[in-house]
This record gives sequence, structure tokens and C-alpha cells, in this order.
Amino acid sequence: MSEMTLGLDLSDLGARIVVVDDSAKVRSRAELSATAAGHLATGVREAARRAIAGAKGKLSGIAVALPQAGETVPGDIASALADVSKGAPLPVAVAAGHAAAMAEQWCGAARGITEVVTFAIGEHVTAGVLINGEPWLGAHGLAGAVGWLALNPVEREDYRRYGGLEAEVAAAGIVRRLVWRIKSGDRSSVADHVGGDLSRLIAEDVLRGARVGDGVCISVMRDTAKYVGMAVANLATMFDPEAVVLGGVLASSGDIMLEAIRVEAARRLRPAQADRVRIVLSTLGPDAVAIGAARAAMRARA
Repeated sequence: MSEMTLGLDLSDLGARIVVVDDSAKVRSRAELSATAAGHLATGVREAARRAIAGAKGKLSGIAVALPQAGETVPGDIASALADVSKGAPLPVAVAAGHAAAMAEQWCGAARGITEVVTFAIGEHVTAGVLINGEPWLGAHGLAGAVGWLALNPVEREDYRRYGGLEAEVAAAGIVRRLVWRIKSGDRSSVADHVGGDLSRLIAEDVLRGARVGDGVCISVMRDTAKYVGMAVANLATMFDPEAVVLGGVLASSGDIMLEAIRVEAARRLRPAQADRVRIVLSTLGPDAVAIGAARAAMRARA
């Protein structure tokens, strides 16, 4: 009988659950909307119940992917999962970036590669590093906190709260930079899309504007690609991976972002390395982190 584990992704708005078998097949999945996440533990309990019932098997492990390295599974979430997991071990915690890296190596864009870096944008900015096929956690379990990369000599208050890179390129940072441009007098059609209420803007609005030729949105996304390209170059320089896999917003916007990121990274890499590292898009879609969490649960059982 194949082994099945449950992965819960709490790294972005809402939550996503998958139950995966040891052949990397997703046996079932369940989602919670961002609104439902206001009652997170209750929603997780019911979503996990649906996912486990849909998988039609017994779980051998559970892992929860959290936004930042070094975080632990919240007590109410652990209790909710224990309520419906029928004797499975207590859930283990894994950083979202490391989960994504394990998923991409196991069944995604970096399948079979032992030296992998992942980089993703969503509500947070996350990264994961595999060295010799193993997550690199660092001396204190805090490695991979890529949102705190310092890429701008200017010191701002939001950098001290979120980290310099996250303040610029996480979803809220992308929107923030567009709002600043509009308030400074630049004209953008996306303001009309939300009836002039800039508080309603989301990152997808900026991407949509860029795709239809809105000049301000194009400029904001061009700057985003520069920041991401610099971050990718820094990560590639430090870890010399065979592949850097881009996920989250970067994967869904590859049509307008991928080539710009590749160009920016190549400009900042040693030529010998720029010729070797592959910068590719995730093939796992929004399930990537949850699949990686399920994989982490399997590895914890080994």
C-alpha cells in the first residue's frame, strides 16, 4: 500500500491542503479562501477532513508550511489536524521556501536535481535551498529568509518591519509602488478599474495592467523584475545551483516577467555562472508548497 501524507500550506492568503502518495500523485486537495482564513483553525479542520476523506486512505504523516524559516506550527492548527488525522503523527513545520524546493526536486521543474534554489512571490517572499538534495537550514534554522535581502542602500521604516526585498516585491509591495506612482501624478488605467479607490488594488491588477499596455504598470513590473533578478543573482552566486525555480506570482506572470528576470540576473552574475544556471518557472502551480510540505512529512518518517 502506498504511503500518504498531508501537506498544509499556510504561507499565503487563505490555505491549501493536499494529500499526496509516495509516487507524488495528489490524491485529494482542499482550499480555504482568504475570508475563511479569518477562522483558520476551524477551516483547516473541515478542509483537512474533506481532503482525507477524498484520499481514501490512512495518513502516515502531516507537515505544515509556514511563511518564515524557524516558525512552529500554531497550537490550534496542530489540534485541528490531530482531530481529523486518525492517529497520524503530530504535524511537523517546514518553511514554505524549503517545501517548494523539495516539491520541485521531487516532481516539478527541478526533478532529480540535487542543487536547487526556489524563489517565490506571494503575500510574502520566500526561498528554499537544497544542497546535495537536502534543505539547507543554517546554523539556527533561519536560512532562506530571502525577504530580508538588502538590495537598496536607502533605509526605510518598512524595510525594518518586513525586510528590504519583501517590502519591494511581495504582493503588497508591488501594489504600494504603483500607488506611490499614481499619487505622484502618473496616470494609470488600473485606478479606473477600482473606481479610484486605491485601497482595493491587488497585485493581479498591476499584472493585468502591464499585460494590456498600461505604462505605469509596465514600469512597476520592470522594477520588480530588476529586484527579483538581483535576488536571483545573489542566491545563485552564494549557492551555485543547477536551477533556480520561480514560483507564486512569478510563475503565473512568466509571460511578462521571466525573460526580464533572466536578463537582469545574467547582468549581475559571473559570466561562467550565468551560462550554467537555469532560471525556470515552477510547473506545480499553486499546489507547490503544499506538495512540498507533504514531501517533508514523508522525509520526517524516513
